[in-house]
Amino acid sequence: MAEAANAADRARGAPEDAHEWVSFEDPEEERTWVFDVTFLTSPWTCIFGRGCLGVLTAPAPELVLGCCSYGAHFTDDEDLANVEAMAETLTAEEWQFRKQGRQRGISKTTAAGETVTRLVQDACIFLNRDGFEGGVGCALHVAALKRGARPLDMKPSVCWQVPLRREDAEDGEGHVTSTVRQWDRKDWGPGGFDFHWWCTQSPEAFVGHRPVYQEMAEELVELVGRPIYDMVVDYLDARASHGVALPHPEVRRRPA
Repeated sequence: MAEAANAADRARGAPEDAHEWVSFEDPEEERTWVFDVTFLTSPWTCIFGRGCLGVLTAPAPELVLGCCSYGAHFTDDEDLANVEAMAETLTAEEWQFRKQGRQRGISKTTAAGETVTRLVQDACIFLNRDGFEGGVGCALHVAALKRGARPLDMKPSVCWQVPLRREDAEDGEGHVTSTVRQWDRKDWGPGGFDFHWWCTQSPEAFVGHRPVYQEMAEELVELVGRPIYDMVVDYLDARASHGVALPHPEVRRRPA
């Protein structure tokens, strides 16, 4: 009860979309880290196949497409080469569209010159559809779990990072500000605003049993490094003993 009251007090008077942030200097380099405390302490969790409405222009939970309706963008040649190598290891029992991948390749170049995963039947070539015996969802993700490997070592960078986003801004004099926050509609480009639903801006996905900074520990370590992650955890753990952070806007919007 006291924690709930504390959260209500912190939210009272805050703008509807308010987030709480923390920043600190990197002890080893010319960098300032900025973290979205509100999202990292929220109960967001991936609900793929468990009520996820997808990212089409209308709700489509029955299709079980999640955020895989569009080709994943590769960050660089190394990212593409890694996924191509991982795809070579997938068997027909793990990857529904392995034949298409072997015949045509896993990627294509868009009219804008961007390299993305190829689409098959209106979704990413790696997405195993509902009913596939090898397991529904990303073939790379499913295979990694079966092998006891980390999905983030097999998937395109953007896929394992979502819904986290790191942005680096250099001030022209060598100092970098690195911001780690939630992935919003705007981060998908203009098309993101056409989504009927997006998980970090909808209450349905804020039903996890652990805060994001614990739930996505591996991804955060990969994004910022172990020393910085440990600093963030120490701060957030200590912070939790003195009261919760500003609740996420989607949590605040839930009926009392």
